[in-house]
Amino acid sequence: MKKEIHPSAIVNTHAEIDEGVSIGPFCIISEGVHIKNGTRLISHVIIEGNTEIGENCIVYPFTSIGLPPQDLKYKREKTSVKIGNDNIIREYITIHRASVGGDGVTTIGNKNFLMAYVHIAHDCKIGSNIIMANAATLGGHVVVEDYAVIGGLVAIHQFTRIGAYAMVGGFSGVGQDILPYTIASGARAKLYGLNTIGLKRNNFSDSTINELKKAYKILFREKRTLNNAIKKIQEDLPHTDEINHFITFIQENKRGICR
Repeated sequence: MKKEIHPSAIVNTHAEIDEGVSIGPFCIISEGVHIKNGTRLISHVIIEGNTEIGENCIVYPFTSIGLPPQDLKYKREKTSVKIGNDNIIREYITIHRASVGGDGVTTIGNKNFLMAYVHIAHDCKIGSNIIMANAATLGGHVVVEDYAVIGGLVAIHQFTRIGAYAMVGGFSGVGQDILPYTIASGARAKLYGLNTIGLKRNNFSDSTINELKKAYKILFREKRTLNNAIKKIQEDLPHTDEINHFITFIQENKRGICR
């Protein structure tokens, strides 16, 4: 399949556009951009900087990718955006390239569904199979693990982490890490238990869900210190991948755990 570039699109001669790419009307593609096979830009898309977009992505109108970060420390250093395969990126989304405060790359994995007006700030690390609803906003250096679901109008503070398979309810403000496999919601988000429905939809076994419920109860219902709760989980529960990830996520937190 040959690449298709609309006559009204402006594509820098030093941009790398693979075969099978479709670039629609009024798109602007700058030097240093690499767009891989099968990706389609509908129209009015701006892609700038050292940006790579993987295969079979769809980018909808009025989206901008790779523009400078909203960071006063940024002084035009060479940083980048890297986006994986099979992502749906809807209208008016902004994805900024990294600042100099991290590893220099804003990254997005595969098979994510980003709805209209989503903002992904500099240095964010977004996994795969994630859903972000309309106007969800990530501050700089946010980490979102695989299969998380973030509701509409959610604001997530800089350096905060959202764990795998977690769900954040709409219109929430998140200032501390959301544990994997849980549900959180609220203007100052707090936990509401396990994301049981989400886990079942993703084919978690009943035994795995029950073990995670036990870990949650030890951590939040038994009035233990954090270290004591982790120790009891390690002693009493099987060392499954899910329990190990639950514990590791807690131990690696820097902003505190949402409770």
